[in-house]
Amino acid sequence: MSNHNLNIKLFSDGADLDGIKAMAANEWIHGFTTNPTLMRKAGVTDYKGFAGDVLDIVLDRPVSFEVFADEFEEMKHQALEIASWGKNVFVKIPVMNTKKEFSGELIRELAKAGVQLNITAVMTMKQVSAIVECLDDEVPAIISVFAGRIADTGIDPIPIMTEAIAFMKQKPKAELLWASPRELLNIVQANDIGCHIITATNDILKKLSLLGKDHHEYSLETVKMFYQDALSAGFTIPDARQRMSA
Repeated sequence: MSNHNLNIKLFSDGADLDGIKAMAANEWIHGFTTNPTLMRKAGVTDYKGFAGDVLDIVLDRPVSFEVFADEFEEMKHQALEIASWGKNVFVKIPVMNTKKEFSGELIRELAKAGVQLNITAVMTMKQVSAIVECLDDEVPAIISVFAGRIADTGIDPIPIMTEAIAFMKQKPKAELLWASPRELLNIVQANDIGCHIITATNDILKKLSLLGKDHHEYSLETVKMFYQDALSAGFTIPDARQRMSA
């Protein structure tokens, strides 16, 4: 696999155990993330049981599991329980609840208690700066900015990601994570601006072998693919010259 001189940490994002096993076998995968939506799509019904299965696979790299309560007191109880599942566990806390209330006090309290946090669903620089103020200098933390969703609104996420990286230097144990990438190019973009982490689905991560691929050869491969698929399908087009002569 060509790594294009990547310095960024690659995390695998998903909730399929087979996919997690496959990615855990790769030394270039530095961590794992999941969320309730991915778990639901994967058919997970036992949250703690699923987490236990994941942690049996991933022993030496960070894994993020998310709280799913909406009241901060219940979030706190869930976060402390999740944190107890393993030393490599990061607890995902949404930047706000469904009532638009900022999770700052909860973040501050959990960080002070030594809980490794992954603050998720972040999309503005204002949110990043507010989160940073709540983190503990000595406790590892991740801020997950959903750059892909920002891009979905027609806005270039690179300026906010670049500003966030600079601002977060005041918390040396906090890392910026580029979340919701849409294509392999996003990994290169995140790497080039000095983002610490990017989490991507296995479908995107499997494309890493394309980094640095010769475009002329890729063009030829594409032409061959179209040609072979047309032959395999048995496509035919009536010869216009024969119709005209008839």
